[in-house]
Amino acid sequence: MKKIFLCCAAGMSTSMVVNKMKQAAAQKGVEAEIIAVAMEEFDATLAKFDCCLLGPQIKYKFDEFKKKADAAGKPIAVINSMDYGMMRGDKILADALAMMA
Repeated sequence: MKKIFLCCAAGMSTSMVVNKMKQAAAQKGVEAEIIAVAMEEFDATLAKFDCCLLGPQIKYKFDEFKKKADAAGKPIAVINSMDYGMMRGDKILADALAMMA
């Protein structure tokens, strides 16, 4: 099972993206646990998941979080703002799966 977490300012708008990603995973037959957390929960969540996607609204935190993710051997990326805004769960899921391949 793939374990993906999305991190954003408060975890609200990203939860809608998570739902779209879960739908896409189900349609593709991909077993995935996908959650959204607020950026304050990044450190506590990182060790338990395979990869992290940052919401575009907190891309300014990328360098700081990348150092932690690299140290833990976990891939991390910022979600494409167009995909995020359009709620393209299938595309965002595909990007996450590609990072873990």
